[in-house]
Amino acid sequence: MSGFMDSRKAAILRAVVDEYVQCAEPVGSSLLARIAGIQVSPATIRNEMNLLEHEGYLTQPHTSAGRIPTDKGYRYYVDTFVSDTNDSDVMQFQSVEEFFTKAHGALAEMFSDTSRLLTNLTNYAAVVTGPSPETVLIRSVQLISLDPKRVLLLMVDSKGAVEKKTLELSIEISESELEVASNFLTRRLRGVPLGSLDEPEPLGEPLVDQICVLAVESLREFQGETESVYIEGASKVASAFDAVDTVRRVLVTLEQHFLVVSLIRDVLSKGQKVAIGSELGIAPLAECSVVVSPYVVEGEQVGSIGLVGPTRMNYPKVLAAVNLVSAGLGKRLSEG
Repeated sequence: MSGFMDSRKAAILRAVVDEYVQCAEPVGSSLLARIAGIQVSPATIRNEMNLLEHEGYLTQPHTSAGRIPTDKGYRYYVDTFVSDTNDSDVMQFQSVEEFFTKAHGALAEMFSDTSRLLTNLTNYAAVVTGPSPETVLIRSVQLISLDPKRVLLLMVDSKGAVEKKTLELSIEISESELEVASNFLTRRLRGVPLGSLDEPEPLGEPLVDQICVLAVESLREFQGETESVYIEGASKVASAFDAVDTVRRVLVTLEQHFLVVSLIRDVLSKGQKVAIGSELGIAPLAECSVVVSPYVVEGEQVGSIGLVGPTRMNYPKVLAAVNLVSAGLGKRLSEG
């Protein structure tokens, strides 16, 4: 929580942030004097704005212009007022529940669709990080015959996600042999991390052993997918900035997936949901804010969802979107 501020100054700071987020123009005292709730003269407002500027909450981009919030001003706003989000922020996102009711398919597809959903809701860059292979345990493996030489491999993991892949065989295999292989693989691999798969001991049945080796090789290919990061809408966040060099720096940074993931992890490790401007510690994103939320599957935090946008963002709306989407994804994955 930011330091104490008297209620009049706090109300003026809140009004400056709200107006600036909406209009993208520096906010003057005469405009604030017309806002309900600030019942003092423009002269008094000017005086309070001077004090807020002196204390580092506002800044004046040009002489004789109005004021805009600084990172410190946004931080006070987020810490003090954003918990007051009203139901209208949540009501805007009724499509989220519908999306997760219909969402199905492989984990990679769900993460990709989730990041697209979030960027469409907010017009900012959305980031979804998957669980690392070390945290993903195999729950069951099933082999289903599509035709005598084609088999569908289904793997259900401890996060409730289903991965599937079609295996092409050089020989024909019977359904009873596939059942033996499925039971054997599930027995041997249940509880084994996806990141540390060894070949199972041979059963001594050549066809079954061959399909088991092929299945384990295919399961290893899922490792890369589970650790992926999905970023959508980089161009949308870039369009929030006027300066071409700012746009270029933001786009180049968002292309560095490792940097984006470590940034989100860093924000979460500090117990924060919002990091603003200079707090990010990454110079190219000095004019950006990051809003993050972990998603939880069966009581365990397995990945995270984040938004990268300009510091001039609608924080109540963005937090509502991120919280709803992370809750929806966690619930969907828990249901399996």
